[in-house]
Amino acid sequence: MTDNELIALFRGGDKAACEQLLNKYKPIVLRTARRFFLSGGETEDLVQEGMCGLYSAMQNFERGDFPSYAYACIKNRIADEVRRSSGAKNMALNSSLPIDGEAMGMASPEVSPEDELINSESRDELSDLMRRALSPFEYRVMSMYVDGATMSEMCLALGKNYKSIDNAISRSKNKLQKLLGG
Repeated sequence: MTDNELIALFRGGDKAACEQLLNKYKPIVLRTARRFFLSGGETEDLVQEGMCGLYSAMQNFERGDFPSYAYACIKNRIADEVRRSSGAKNMALNSSLPIDGEAMGMASPEVSPEDELINSESRDELSDLMRRALSPFEYRVMSMYVDGATMSEMCLALGKNYKSIDNAISRSKNKLQKLLGG
Protein backbone atom coordinates (compact mmCIF):
# COMPACT_ATOMS: atom_id res chain seq x y z
CA MET A 1 0.00 0.00 0.00
CA THR A 2 1.09 3.54 -0.66
CA ASP A 3 1.45 6.13 2.07
CA ASN A 4 -1.59 7.96 0.68
CA GLU A 5 -3.70 4.80 0.90
CA LEU A 6 -2.51 4.15 4.46
CA ILE A 7 -3.29 7.75 5.44
CA ALA A 8 -6.81 7.42 4.03
CA LEU A 9 -7.33 4.21 6.02
CA PHE A 10 -5.85 5.81 9.15
CA ARG A 11 -8.23 8.75 8.86
CA GLY A 12 -11.07 6.26 8.52
CA GLY A 13 -10.14 4.80 11.90
CA ASP A 14 -7.97 1.86 10.79
CA LYS A 15 -5.56 1.27 13.68
CA ALA A 16 -3.42 -1.16 11.67
CA ALA A 17 -2.78 1.51 9.03
CA CYS A 18 -1.82 3.95 11.80
CA GLU A 19 0.59 1.43 13.29
CA GLN A 20 2.08 0.65 9.88
CA LEU A 21 2.78 4.33 9.15
CA LEU A 22 4.25 4.93 12.61
CA ASN A 23 6.54 1.91 12.27
CA LYS A 24 7.55 2.84 8.73
CA TYR A 25 8.63 6.36 9.70
CA LYS A 26 10.03 5.67 13.17
CA PRO A 27 13.60 5.26 11.81
CA ILE A 28 13.37 8.82 10.43
CA VAL A 29 12.22 10.04 13.84
CA LEU A 30 15.12 8.24 15.54
CA ARG A 31 17.71 9.61 13.11
CA THR A 32 16.33 13.12 13.39
CA ALA A 33 16.26 13.04 17.20
CA ARG A 34 19.80 11.66 17.31
CA ARG A 35 21.04 14.71 15.40
CA PHE A 36 21.08 16.40 18.78
CA PHE A 37 23.54 15.76 21.56
CA LEU A 38 21.66 16.66 24.72
CA SER A 39 23.74 17.99 27.55
CA GLY A 40 22.02 16.41 30.55
CA GLY A 41 18.92 15.45 28.54
CA GLU A 42 17.65 12.31 26.92
CA THR A 43 17.32 11.65 23.22
CA GLU A 44 14.16 9.71 24.06
CA ASP A 45 12.43 13.01 24.95
CA LEU A 46 13.08 14.24 21.42
CA VAL A 47 12.03 10.89 19.92
CA GLN A 48 8.68 11.29 21.69
CA GLU A 49 8.29 14.78 20.25
CA GLY A 50 9.27 13.50 16.81
CA MET A 51 6.62 10.77 16.99
CA CYS A 52 4.05 13.43 17.87
CA GLY A 53 5.22 15.39 14.82
CA LEU A 54 4.80 12.29 12.66
CA TYR A 55 1.29 11.68 14.00
CA SER A 56 0.40 15.29 13.28
CA ALA A 57 1.74 14.89 9.74
CA MET A 58 -0.49 11.85 9.27
CA GLN A 59 -3.50 13.85 10.42
CA ASN A 60 -2.82 16.99 8.40
CA PHE A 61 -1.24 15.78 5.14
CA GLU A 62 -3.22 16.85 2.10
CA ARG A 63 -1.17 16.31 -1.06
CA GLY A 64 2.35 16.18 -2.38
CA ASP A 65 5.25 14.06 -1.17
CA PHE A 66 4.36 12.55 2.22
CA PRO A 67 7.92 11.50 3.21
CA SER A 68 9.18 15.08 2.81
CA TYR A 69 6.13 16.49 4.59
CA ALA A 70 6.48 13.99 7.43
CA TYR A 71 10.20 14.75 7.79
CA ALA A 72 9.50 18.49 7.94
CA CYS A 73 6.84 17.96 10.63
CA ILE A 74 9.13 15.69 12.65
CA LYS A 75 12.09 18.05 12.41
CA ASN A 76 9.99 21.13 13.24
CA ARG A 77 8.40 19.46 16.25
CA ILE A 78 11.80 18.50 17.64
CA ALA A 79 13.24 21.95 16.93
CA ASP A 80 10.25 23.57 18.65
CA GLU A 81 10.86 21.40 21.72
CA VAL A 82 14.52 22.41 21.81
CA ARG A 83 13.52 26.09 21.62
CA ARG A 84 10.75 25.65 24.22
CA SER A 85 13.13 23.96 26.58
CA SER A 86 15.33 27.00 26.95
CA GLY A 87 13.83 27.70 30.37
CA ALA A 88 15.70 26.88 33.60
CA LYS A 89 13.82 23.59 34.08
CA ASN A 90 15.17 22.06 30.86
CA MET A 91 18.33 24.02 30.23
CA ALA A 92 20.00 20.89 28.86
CA LEU A 93 17.98 20.92 25.65
CA ASN A 94 18.98 24.51 25.08
CA SER A 95 22.61 23.46 24.68
CA SER A 96 21.99 20.84 22.02
CA LEU A 97 24.52 20.17 19.30
CA PRO A 98 23.72 18.51 15.98
CA ILE A 99 25.92 15.45 15.47
CA ASP A 100 24.96 13.97 12.11
CA GLY A 101 23.44 14.69 8.71
CA GLU A 102 19.86 14.92 7.54
CA ALA A 103 17.73 11.86 8.30
CA MET A 104 17.56 9.16 5.62
CA GLY A 105 19.43 11.36 3.15
CA MET A 106 16.50 13.75 2.79
CA ALA A 107 17.80 17.23 2.20
CA SER A 108 16.03 19.98 4.06
CA PRO A 109 14.69 22.52 1.56
CA GLU A 110 15.82 25.50 3.63
CA VAL A 111 19.48 24.42 3.77
CA SER A 112 21.67 26.40 1.39
CA PRO A 113 24.87 24.98 -0.12
CA GLU A 114 26.84 27.27 2.20
CA ASP A 115 24.97 25.94 5.24
CA GLU A 116 25.57 22.39 4.04
CA LEU A 117 29.33 23.06 3.81
CA ILE A 118 29.38 24.57 7.31
CA ASN A 119 27.37 21.61 8.66
CA SER A 120 29.76 19.22 6.93
CA GLU A 121 32.77 20.97 8.49
CA SER A 122 31.08 20.87 11.91
CA ARG A 123 30.44 17.14 11.55
CA ASP A 124 34.07 16.62 10.55
CA GLU A 125 35.26 18.61 13.58
CA LEU A 126 33.00 16.62 15.89
CA SER A 127 34.21 13.38 14.35
CA ASP A 128 37.81 14.45 14.96
CA LEU A 129 36.96 15.42 18.54
CA MET A 130 35.29 12.04 19.09
CA ARG A 131 38.31 10.24 17.62
CA ARG A 132 40.65 12.03 20.04
CA ALA A 133 38.45 11.88 23.16
CA LEU A 134 36.95 8.40 22.94
CA SER A 135 38.43 4.93 23.02
CA PRO A 136 38.33 3.06 19.70
CA PHE A 137 35.37 1.01 20.96
CA GLU A 138 33.47 4.11 22.18
CA TYR A 139 34.15 5.83 18.86
CA ARG A 140 32.73 2.88 16.89
CA VAL A 141 29.67 2.75 19.14
CA MET A 142 29.02 6.51 18.88
CA SER A 143 29.56 6.49 15.12
CA MET A 144 26.95 3.76 14.76
CA TYR A 145 24.68 5.55 17.24
CA VAL A 146 24.66 8.82 15.31
CA ASP A 147 24.11 6.89 12.07
CA GLY A 148 20.88 5.60 13.60
CA ALA A 149 21.84 2.01 14.39
CA THR A 150 19.66 0.29 16.96
CA MET A 151 21.11 -1.25 20.10
CA SER A 152 20.60 -4.76 18.72
CA GLU A 153 22.35 -3.81 15.46
CA MET A 154 25.29 -2.44 17.44
CA CYS A 155 25.44 -5.55 19.65
CA LEU A 156 25.46 -7.81 16.60
CA ALA A 157 27.97 -5.76 14.58
CA LEU A 158 30.39 -5.27 17.47
CA GLY A 159 29.94 -8.66 19.14
CA LYS A 160 29.12 -7.09 22.51
CA ASN A 161 26.18 -7.36 24.87
CA TYR A 162 23.55 -4.67 25.40
CA LYS A 163 25.06 -3.48 28.69
CA SER A 164 28.51 -2.95 27.12
CA ILE A 165 27.02 -0.87 24.30
CA ASP A 166 24.82 1.12 26.68
CA ASN A 167 27.77 1.83 28.99
CA ALA A 168 29.92 2.93 26.04
CA ILE A 169 27.22 5.39 24.94
CA SER A 170 26.92 6.79 28.46
CA ARG A 171 30.68 7.14 28.89
CA SER A 172 31.00 8.77 25.48
CA LYS A 173 28.23 11.27 26.15
CA ASN A 174 29.83 12.20 29.48
CA LYS A 175 33.26 12.68 27.91
CA LEU A 176 31.85 14.78 25.07
CA GLN A 177 29.75 16.89 27.45
CA LYS A 178 32.87 17.74 29.47
CA LEU A 179 34.85 18.63 26.37
CA LEU A 180 32.03 20.75 24.93
CA GLY A 181 31.55 22.67 28.16
CA GLY A 182 28.35 20.90 29.22
